[in-house]
Amino acid sequence: MEKYVNDLKICPLFDHIEPHHLITMLRCLGAKIIHYKKNQNIFTEGNPATHLGIVLTGQVQIIRIDYYGNRSIVANLGPSHLFGESFACAGINALPVNVTATCDTTVLLIDCQRILKTCNNACVFHSQIIFNLMKVVATKNILFNQKIEIISKRSTKEKL
Repeated sequence: MEKYVNDLKICPLFDHIEPHHLITMLRCLGAKIIHYKKNQNIFTEGNPATHLGIVLTGQVQIIRIDYYGNRSIVANLGPSHLFGESFACAGINALPVNVTATCDTTVLLIDCQRILKTCNNACVFHSQIIFNLMKVVATKNILFNQKIEIISKRSTKEKL
């Protein structure tokens, strides 16, 4: 985990957390580093959302597949980007998207419940990571609302 500390410092989930506390915190949270091959699913549509992920190396795509089998790429995410946090925090029973590695990729997975429920050790950084998670989710919510506002315009001219 130590070799990824510089990449993790950039992730907004770890804002205001000292690098020397980062490894201790990740161990406390039960974080796992998992390697995925190209085109391998990290999260699969229909499965419960329990973990959030952080791309350490490589790239992932968030893909939505409609009723007719049409694929829509929702997002391309590279190193230090967070994914799955909204679904995991909400405790969604069936993910509406697939998250797939577009090349050989390394991901850090953290059980969201381990973040949301404070540990018995009363770690000093635990309240900071909860605050950071809330900030990330709120920021993404604002961006999605802006997209909805643009999409809901009546004409193409209004959308532009």
